[in-house]
Amino acid sequence: MIKSGSGVNSNDLAKRGESLVRQSTNRYLTTVRIAFRAKQRRFDDFDGLLEESTVKPVQRAIIELSDEQDQPDLLPG
Repeated sequence: MIKSGSGVNSNDLAKRGESLVRQSTNRYLTTVRIAFRAKQRRFDDFDGLLEESTVKPVQRAIIELSDEQDQPDLLPG
């Protein structure tokens, strides 16, 4: 998933983003969810809550949302 030094594997990231949009019922809302999650991660990075800062917030948001979509059993609740 994440390559050391260079951030994220761009092919994997593109596939994940494509999968998010393809499986959504509303592309606009999916884009807004990615942007909102990226904004949260940006502030987490800024506050020093996240360790790996080589991955940009938008990339991290796509990865997280893709994982949540593909593995819903990992979500609490």
